[in-house]
Amino acid sequence: MTPDPHQQSGTPPVRCERLDAAVALVTIDRPARRNALNLQVKELVADAVEMLSADPAVRVIIVTGAGKYFVAGTDIAEMTDMTTTSHTLQATDRVFNVLRRCDKVLIAAVEGYALGGGCELALCCDLIVAGESARLGQPEIRVGVMPGAGGTQRLLRTIGRYQTMKLVLTGEPVSGREAFSMGMVSEAVADGQALARARALAQTIAAMPPLAVRAIREVMQQGQDVALETALALERRAFQMLFDTQDQKEGMQAFLEKRTPAFKGC
Repeated sequence: MTPDPHQQSGTPPVRCERLDAAVALVTIDRPARRNALNLQVKELVADAVEMLSADPAVRVIIVTGAGKYFVAGTDIAEMTDMTTTSHTLQATDRVFNVLRRCDKVLIAAVEGYALGGGCELALCCDLIVAGESARLGQPEIRVGVMPGAGGTQRLLRTIGRYQTMKLVLTGEPVSGREAFSMGMVSEAVADGQALARARALAQTIAAMPPLAVRAIREVMQQGQDVALETALALERRAFQMLFDTQDQKEGMQAFLEKRTPAFKGC
């Protein structure tokens, strides 16, 4: 892995920390390039998410950027001389594949720019919390290419054909507030509060029954690309299977007894 010449000596461009037993935080910290994704950062984020995915205690992973930015995009300086072959050999899409296949809940906390690869990184997550003045978009067309890590397809499935066409054909970004009105993000919050709100959501989700959380994510991920009748059948089957869990019995009994349930993930 080639060291980043723009990174301050001794400062890792990606940090991984545990906020509590069940919630982890992955922070991209490359201030000189507004947290732009180079190959090193992509590899480190992928490694961090894979490590956290393997930890049974972790239930939610927050992905964010240090300072005033999420991710300004993919590092154009590094991409200028890339070829079709180098993209394949260097697995430049690995980080997006790792996030898409992660079996933990992923929350993106977005401030400042989330453009190009940064927007696609956020779109890999289950929830996106954005500062109301954040800028989200896919400006790849302005440098002669197009989104290549899910931008066209995830946006198409999220905000529809006409909004997606406008974003990817003009390269114009939208604010966090606009993105929320389009259904592109989960919440728009006051600038500077995205991480705090993401942490609160993470703690709420981490307290939910793990098997139900996993079932919901799997049904939604599988159901979005199949016929409605098939998706409804997947949902019904997952619903019925949860009645064989101890958490279902604990949750309903706690509700009747007006107490806080103690979910164990079994």
